[in-house]
This record gives sequence, structure tokens and C-alpha cells, in this order.
Amino acid sequence: MTRDSSLTRARLLDAAFAEFAAYGVAGARVDRIAESAGANKRLIYVYFGNKEQLFDEVLQRAMAEGAESVPFDVDDLPGYAGAIFDHLVERPELMRLRLWRQLERPSVTSLEPEAFRRKSAEVGAAQQRGEVAQGMAPDDLLTMVLAVAQAWFLAAEGDGADTSGNRTWAKERLAMHRAAVVEAVRRISEPKGAAA
Repeated sequence: MTRDSSLTRARLLDAAFAEFAAYGVAGARVDRIAESAGANKRLIYVYFGNKEQLFDEVLQRAMAEGAESVPFDVDDLPGYAGAIFDHLVERPELMRLRLWRQLERPSVTSLEPEAFRRKSAEVGAAQQRGEVAQGMAPDDLLTMVLAVAQAWFLAAEGDGADTSGNRTWAKERLAMHRAAVVEAVRRISEPKGAAA
């Protein structure tokens, strides 16, 4: 019974991820989520409470999976930014999910601030050791690294979008975008006098 409920819960989270990425919280329908998951709609309320709580759980799960897929490396901030870029290429709906959160659930607290503080502290320590540029406060530098890694997914430029709104870039253009991300982060994070 526990195994079945765990599998059903996972199917609901997967279906909810797709639904929320496409429609946001307001536009998402629990009927569609349940149908897509092959589950009873009532189970959404049993497992998650309500639609907003389900969204929060989906976002937390996506962030945890992203942290596992893209571990933070203060010793290689350009590589970290490139890995975030790669992760978003593989899962473009993550950016839409985050944008829906900013639009519809901006006041919801999560584990994200704690993870950010931990990473910022690592950046600050690396700055003190002279391994990372000291021109910006640690939280500003980390914010810039994250913004650069995500920039192409928010920019109007692109080779177009598929029917789900995902970016479609030719492989050469994608490689150029990634190289630009890595180089930009190298320039803002490399300490003065470091070899290029």
C-alpha cells in the first residue's frame, strides 16, 4: 500500500509539474493533473492539501532535483553557470515554473533563501581567500552568476519556440550562448590579475 501511494504521489507531482509550467497556479486544473497522473482527484487534496500547496511542493521538488543535478562549485563559477544553462536546456519548463512562482506566489518562503545564503557564504569565503573577484558583495556576485546562467531563457532572441513555448536553438547557436554565459561569469568572478 505504501509503495502504491508513493508511486501515485510521484505521478501526481510529475503531472502537476507539467500542468503548472504550462498554466501557472491560476490556470492549472486539478482534474487535468489527476487525469494525466491516472489518479483520483481527491488524492491531490489528501496528499498535498490544495492546489497552491501542490504547486509549492512541485517547485521544492524541482529545486531539489536541480541542486542535485547542478552542484554548486565556488571554485568554478563559470562551470557552475554553464551547468545551470545545460540543465535549463534539458528542462526549459523550469524557467516557466519559476516565473509563475514570481507572478503568483512571490511571498511563499522556501528552502531557496537558505541555499542562497549558504552559496553566498561560500562566495564570500572564496573572495576573502582571493580566489574570486572582490568587486561585488557575495550575494550580488552570486545573483549575477545565476542571472547570466538564465539570461538566454528570458531574452526575446532565439530561433523561435516550439508549440509548448520552449526555446529551440540550432546546436551551433546553443553552443555560442553557453560559451557566452561561461565567459561572462568568468569575467565577473575571476580575481584581478588571474590568467585568462
